[in-house]
Parts: sequence; C-alpha cells; structure tokens
Amino acid sequence: MTTLWIVVAVVAAYLIGSLSFAVIISRSMGLDDPRSYGSGNPGATNVLRSGNKKAAVLTLVFDALKGLIPVLLVQLFGDRIGFGDGTAALVGLAAFLGHLWPVFFRFEGGKGVATAAGVLLGFNVWLGLATLLVWGLVAYGSRYSSLAALVAAVSAPMVQTLVWGPSMATLAIVLMCLLLVWRHAGNISKLMQGTESRIGQKATAPTPGADKPAARAAKAAKPPRGARQNRRRTH
Repeated sequence: MTTLWIVVAVVAAYLIGSLSFAVIISRSMGLDDPRSYGSGNPGATNVLRSGNKKAAVLTLVFDALKGLIPVLLVQLFGDRIGFGDGTAALVGLAAFLGHLWPVFFRFEGGKGVATAAGVLLGFNVWLGLATLLVWGLVAYGSRYSSLAALVAAVSAPMVQTLVWGPSMATLAIVLMCLLLVWRHAGNISKLMQGTESRIGQKATAPTPGADKPAARAAKAAKPPRGARQNRRRTH
C-alpha cells in the first residue's frame, strides 16, 4: 500500500511541476507568451524581458513554490503513511521534471532554475539559501542569469556532500544539476561567444503580430499594380 501512495505522490508532484506559471501568469496579465520572444524560455528571467517586473516576480515565486510544496508535504505528513527521505527525493525530482517537460504544455518547459531552488529549500533550507546566495552573487557580479544558474547548480551537490554528507537527496540534486547544465547548453555557447543576454535586457526579437501595423503601412504606400505597370511602359 505504501508503494501505491509513493507512486501517487510522485505523479502529483510531476503534475504540480507541469504548471508553467510563466505562461499562465503572462496570459492572465495580457502579456505575450514568453515562448514567443527573447530566449523563448518560459521562466522568470525571460518574462522580465517583457518589461513587466511584477509578472517576472510572480513567475519566480510560483515556480519555486511548485518545487518546495510537494517536498514539504512529504516531510511534514509522509511519516504517517511510511514515506521516508527517498520519497521526498523522488517527489522533488518529479516536480523538477514536470517543469522541464510539462504535460499540460506539450512537454515544452523551462530550464528549471527556480523550481530546483524550491526543491533544495524543501530538502534543506540552509542548502537552499546557500545555493541562492551563490546564484545572487554571480548574477550581481556578471549580470548573466544563465551563468549564475550554472555556478549555483554545480555548487549545490558539492555543498550538500561536503557539509551534510551524502543522503537520498544527494542523488536527486546531482540529477537536477546535470539536467540544468544540459538545458543551458545553448546559453553556454552564447556565453562563450559573448552574445548571451544580460539580466533585465529587453527582448530584441519582435513578438508575433508586432510588425503588422508597419506591414499594413508599407502595403498602403505601394502604388496599385496597374500604376506600376504603366510606369514601366513609359520608361
């Protein structure tokens, strides 16, 4: 019976992780889909490129909460039905995977930085805070969110092992670290080429439909087809 409840908890965590709040919040606030501009990543950093700081903050908070809450629920109430540290690790990993491959959004998810931070806070609040501190220091110094995420991701399993020792959560943290680095492959390439966008930089790619007024104006400025043909004949 305990195994069944573990499966239920893991599936529920994955479904919670599948809620892409970057898309949900942007839609509710009448903003463009974050997958249609900037990096195309449905995450808080890309939502910030829309110029709406409130939407970016809300995305960040809710993406972190969907990683934190499932782990906390298991830790607070799991003992009653036989859940242990292994279940908390599985649930945290499932929420993270839900963000990366959300079933509600055609499996097109984000890179998982905020959700991973929430999972780490659920595993160990001090580990989560230490990882966030690393992210903040690198982000402040470099203004590159991707670089901060990569450094923080690599540091998390190291800090966990060195300070608190190996545990069931360590394997989940290592897997999240590897997936975060893999999801940032494009950012790594841009960082090496010096073309990576900095934090707060506005999206340069036009949003869908943004060029329609200009296109209509250009079309209206063109002379009728017959007039163009008559002009050619007179030259």
